Amino acid sequence: MGISRRPLLRGAMAAVALGVMLPMVHADDYPTRPVRIIVPFAPGGPLDVFGRLMAEKLSQHFGQQFYIENIAGGAGNIGTARAAKAAADGYTLLLTANNHIINPLLYDTLPYDAFKDFAPVTLAVGFPTALSVNPSLPARTVTELVNLVHANPGRYSFASAGVGTPSHLLGERFLQKLNLDLVHVPYSGSGPATAAVMAGDTPVCFAALTTAVPLARAGGVRVLATMSNARSHALPQVPTIIEAGYAGLEGEGWDGIFVPAGTPQDIVTLLSDEIRKIVAAPDIAARIEALGFTPVGAPSDVFAKQLVNESMTWRDVIRAAGLKMP
Repeated sequence: MGISRRPLLRGAMAAVALGVMLPMVHADDYPTRPVRIIVPFAPGGPLDVFGRLMAEKLSQHFGQQFYIENIAGGAGNIGTARAAKAAADGYTLLLTANNHIINPLLYDTLPYDAFKDFAPVTLAVGFPTALSVNPSLPARTVTELVNLVHANPGRYSFASAGVGTPSHLLGERFLQKLNLDLVHVPYSGSGPATAAVMAGDTPVCFAALTTAVPLARAGGVRVLATMSNARSHALPQVPTIIEAGYAGLEGEGWDGIFVPAGTPQDIVTLLSDEIRKIVAAPDIAARIEALGFTPVGAPSDVFAKQLVNESMTWRDVIRAAGLKMP
């Protein structure tokens, strides 16, 4: 029996039209159920602290729960891979840091592509790296530290949050540019690294300012400079590395939000706009700054360009240091 093509054609056209409209309809109603925010590190770190503050505010605004799921391990690779495999529907976000573009430069193979598998939403906050020393070290300025290390090559060591972390790479660039001989001692996070300096296990440290702030206020460590463009509101008396006389060595860690590639653009825009409003709100900005973060709120297109530029910068540092992870 012959089948009329006209009803089929009308049905196909309706299906196509529905498919085109679905993302918009979905975005108009978004979210209708809880939204998962994957943090690819253990609870309690700077990324997790900011993530829980952001999730609370997003929940209040949208009337649906935004919740943190910590999936730690593999320097962030395990949780990031889980996010890459999630449905591109706006119900799984990835909150991560510079490791997102650093890890592809360190590892030969990864179960995800940092650029192809994700769409950037916003660079929410920055967190400066602090150059800290044990108070017993006879160096009260960056120049005094540089002169001390030059006079004693190989004698001193520096702690970082781990191999390939932003703090480690900022430290490596510091050594490369100034021709310093400091032994690297990696720890399992900024907290342990900064604690090691306070205990005197390592005299120098490059680690997130967020972990150095309470110890510096208590006199446990001496922060010589922040590796940033502007002074931190948390430690306003501490000069930037530029003010210390070493322009070109600045750089910040950041916390950024991504979604799986293919997520409807209007959902990406909706999330970007709201998260940027959150970090710009005076009360939230004050809380963020007190923790040692810097409110940024860069839109997705600006964030995307920064990812490319930063990837090229760290590629050169990693090659010069001969770093490679198995």
